[in-house]
Amino acid sequence: MARSEGPRRSRSTPPSGRDERDIRKVILDVTRELLNERRFDEIAVADVLAAAEISRGSFYFYFESKQDVLAELVRQAVGEGHVAARPWLGHEENEQYATVRHGISEGARLWREQAPVLRAIVENWRSDPKLTELWLQQMDGYTTATTARIDQDRATGASPKGPVDAHTLAATLTWLGERLYYLAAAGVPPFDDEEALIDVLTHIWMATLYPGDVPD
Repeated sequence: MARSEGPRRSRSTPPSGRDERDIRKVILDVTRELLNERRFDEIAVADVLAAAEISRGSFYFYFESKQDVLAELVRQAVGEGHVAARPWLGHEENEQYATVRHGISEGARLWREQAPVLRAIVENWRSDPKLTELWLQQMDGYTTATTARIDQDRATGASPKGPVDAHTLAATLTWLGERLYYLAAAGVPPFDDEEALIDVLTHIWMATLYPGDVPD
């Protein structure tokens, strides 16, 4: 069981000593390192203080709680994911397979590199209202962008319309990806084989959105 985080201190005055930007970065870096060693629910603010060698007041000047730290780490990681998705979101005709596979490959790389942080949010987003709001917003961001791409491809005839509306289809693909990437990050076979993960997600996306362009 995680230890009590103790009383929070006022954010009215900044901590003295180290450069303020350095302290904030140290808190983020140390928390990321601790997530390599244990689950998020096993980490207390006291553990972060000890590893970062900072005072409790310094921590609470920058973050309201350990959940607030995790939220910032997630924002940084997911920002990289939006960059990875750009080639498919802006692809030209006949580039579907290459851009879909590229986006999925970059997603797999991101989840491998950010595995501790992304595992933590998937395992804990329903435990805290702010984390819930954050993760649903992040997933909705991917869903919205994917919906727009599907609508565009359906309008040009690049993707068949089918019986499912674009938003529902986009949300399904988004959450399917979240689950399989998480299983890969948790080391669950067969998804711990990155090439197999990329192959199956690419096949699902292509078969769903561009059935006439699925490679043999």
